Amino acid sequence: MFTIIGFLVVFGAVIGGFIMENGNPLILFIPAEFIIIFGAATGAFLISSPPSVVSIVVKSIGKIFSGKENKKEDYLQLLNLLFQLFTKIRKEGLVSIESDIENPQNSAIFKNFPSILSNHHLITFVCDNLKVIVSTNVPAYELEGLIELELETHHHHALIPAHSVAKIADALPGLGIVAAVLGVVLTMGKIDQPPAVLGHSIGAALVGTFMGVLACYGFVGPIATNLEHRANHESIMFQVIKVALVSFVGGSAPQMAVEFGRRAIPGDERPSFEELENRIRGK
Repeated sequence: MFTIIGFLVVFGAVIGGFIMENGNPLILFIPAEFIIIFGAATGAFLISSPPSVVSIVVKSIGKIFSGKENKKEDYLQLLNLLFQLFTKIRKEGLVSIESDIENPQNSAIFKNFPSILSNHHLITFVCDNLKVIVSTNVPAYELEGLIELELETHHHHALIPAHSVAKIADALPGLGIVAAVLGVVLTMGKIDQPPAVLGHSIGAALVGTFMGVLACYGFVGPIATNLEHRANHESIMFQVIKVALVSFVGGSAPQMAVEFGRRAIPGDERPSFEELENRIRGK
């Protein structure tokens, strides 16, 4: 929602200011300039990106319009899920959660947290690391190193869309200049025309530079920044899981382990100690 509002604000401010100075907004919309700039940008993106990256970028851009961010309730559900798993391990042993982590979709514990269960990457991350804990007597420091390696790989992959879109944004001013140069070339063919005709033609050529710069700094560049923020924000969930798992394997009680995880949540999304305690006690 905020992304759409931002688009409207940028567009309204630029076009509105132009109209305030008695400019005709229709002269800014030249189909040929759009085709040259955005067609070339799309082609450059396809040249620079393998099919897998193209697919990731398209899906990620869709998320900035429809995807939701993690809220306090999501973190409370995650911590409560971890607490229930840790409690079951502490009471019944490691083997007791084998069926839960092998098939979380049918697990009585996981079913209590549908928003977490719907996140495939998060559930896979939890279950894979619990499988390591169940199948091997891994010490806490080795588990931490293993999870940190996975987090680095995951975060690098999550930032691919942001980096790809940022590179296209950087190219847009240059492609705008390409469109402007082509417009100047056409203007040179009209050198024998009256000044009014030449002025209109030169103005049309400069629109290419205008559109390239505006698209870069007003739209595509901010989209890349948005994707980067989302990737960083999504990584917090994985950090919470890492901290809680390492603490539990290191010998902390279930409630203390999830408290360590709570401390890894930044900002207003972090639930208070009382909120977490009430949640895990079922209040």
